[in-house]
Amino acid sequence: QVQLVQSGGGLVQPGGSLRLSCEASGFTLKRRTVNWYRHPPGKERERVAVRVGATGDTSYADSRFTIATDDDKNAVYLQIENLKIDDTAMYYCNAIQLGRPVVWGQGTQVTVSS
Repeated sequence: QVQLVQSGGGLVQPGGSLRLSCEASGFTLKRRTVNWYRHPPGKERERVAVRVGATGDTSYADSRFTIATDDDKNAVYLQIENLKIDDTAMYYCNAIQLGRPVVWGQGTQVTVSS
């Protein structure tokens, strides 16, 4: 079954950090472009990070975000440092490859609160 399974969200205090996981099954994640999005409550969804499948290049909306890859686990991770209350959102990953359907993870909730 082709799917992305996400984990790693939770309740964190401001200034803390989290690592969100996006693990693929049924296909190889390494060759695909992986995007990380977030959807804050009452706001539009926004992309926060991307890893380009063809080159491995990464791009971030904020320097506090970092993407890491573990090809053995067929997974991509989003590390978020110095979390702020405004980072509270549902975070999603997706995997894109030309000619193939986009695969979305189920989302993981990040809540930043003191």
